[in-house]
Amino acid sequence: MGVTERTVHGRWAGGLRSVVDAGGFEVVSDEPASVPGGTDTGPQPTELFLASVASCFTTAMAYSASKRDIALSGLRVDVTGHYNGPSFDALRIDVHADAPEGAELDKLVEAAKRVCYVTRTLAAPPEMTYLVNPSADSSDEAAPPESATG
Repeated sequence: MGVTERTVHGRWAGGLRSVVDAGGFEVVSDEPASVPGGTDTGPQPTELFLASVASCFTTAMAYSASKRDIALSGLRVDVTGHYNGPSFDALRIDVHADAPEGAELDKLVEAAKRVCYVTRTLAAPPEMTYLVNPSADSSDEAAPPESATG
């Protein structure tokens, strides 16, 4: 498979709220009102992180079942992160599925582990590069909306 890239665009929307354009969809994150600056208008970034794991693994399970002609009548993936300081030190992925045979479910989980981009990325963390661009080209998009300040 060739190298491809995905880019999302985040902008500050006042307080601790941010709005991200991801594939043409708008995703909002915020902090709870109990955190100074938070307005509780969206999930926390850490919840979106866990949601990325859950949604990708759910998709990988459904894809793997489809490829194997295994009929799923129900599927739910719960992801729990355990905090240790400023980051998660453990994730638990609980898979709940209505499948014909339990043994097949174990095989589906193994197949999903091979095709889920998010969990594979977590298993082999990528190099991270931070580029700082102190320029005016972000001012129009990054300025908080008037309604976010009042």
